Amino acid sequence: MRCEDTTADVWLPIPADEIEDLPEPGESGLNYLFWDGGPEFPADPAHCAFYVVPYMKGSEIAVRPLAGMTSVRVVQTLSAGIDHVTPGIGSLPPGVALCNAKGVHEASTAELTLALILASLRGIPGFVRGQDAEEWRAGFYPALADKSVLIVGYGSIGAAIEDRLAPFECARVARVARSARTTGRGPVHALADLPALLPEADVVVLSTPLTPATRHLADAGFLARMKDGALLVNVARGPVVDTNALLKEVESGRITAALDVTDPEPLPAGHPLWHAPGVLISPHVGGSTSAFMPRAKRLIAAQVRRFAAGEDLANVLLTTD
Repeated sequence: MRCEDTTADVWLPIPADEIEDLPEPGESGLNYLFWDGGPEFPADPAHCAFYVVPYMKGSEIAVRPLAGMTSVRVVQTLSAGIDHVTPGIGSLPPGVALCNAKGVHEASTAELTLALILASLRGIPGFVRGQDAEEWRAGFYPALADKSVLIVGYGSIGAAIEDRLAPFECARVARVARSARTTGRGPVHALADLPALLPEADVVVLSTPLTPATRHLADAGFLARMKDGALLVNVARGPVVDTNALLKEVESGRITAALDVTDPEPLPAGHPLWHAPGVLISPHVGGSTSAFMPRAKRLIAAQVRRFAAGEDLANVLLTTD
């Protein structure tokens, strides 16, 4: 991957003067332009060589300039998932590297995952409602200790979740990814093993990318295999779960759920998920923490330096044909 033109536009969703260690424009031949998804483009998209996608602005904004980016060489997201960009990939020229933000969101997403698990098991939403009503809701509540946890989607975020589970004395942590492999913590099972693993798990965490293979992965059959009283935690993407199937299960009281992502999203007023029994919802804030910006800036600077120097990029998920 080389910056071959004498000058090349780099579109950034963060002003360049706020990002340390970017190559100097005069020395590198790079021209930095700020675009965070506003209605007007900062320049002709045809001159953009390196496009950093605006963060959390949705697919429509993310792909809007792609059709005009005839000279682009790199599309860099600031999210772990790239599903919001993939609808526009077909319009890109050959040889474009699509890179994700591995290394930016792991800590924050894993923190929220543990928060959702603990809050759901220990009854924190009920305590908050009790405080509002000035009610003392004492009693016995489930603990994470001695529970069996299944992580579905064992990439860098799944591994970070297991790192944070380690002190909680879980009985077992099982891992599932697209294909089987071995890690220092133990085996990673293939997706084909899910039917046998689901009935053994007290907590099922979804941290898989959204792909055609994982859309509605947690469908009626998947949910039916979960044991009575199990907790489903989704920090992946909303469409990984079949919302109608989940509603049937939680409304029956057989399982509970903690969701950082939903389908549809944002969840509209009046949707039955808002008040479904045993459901805790956070508004897609897994990566939206104080840790995001400094890590995102470091990633952008490192990738632009590699691009300017003609070095291999990090986090390349695919290269267009």
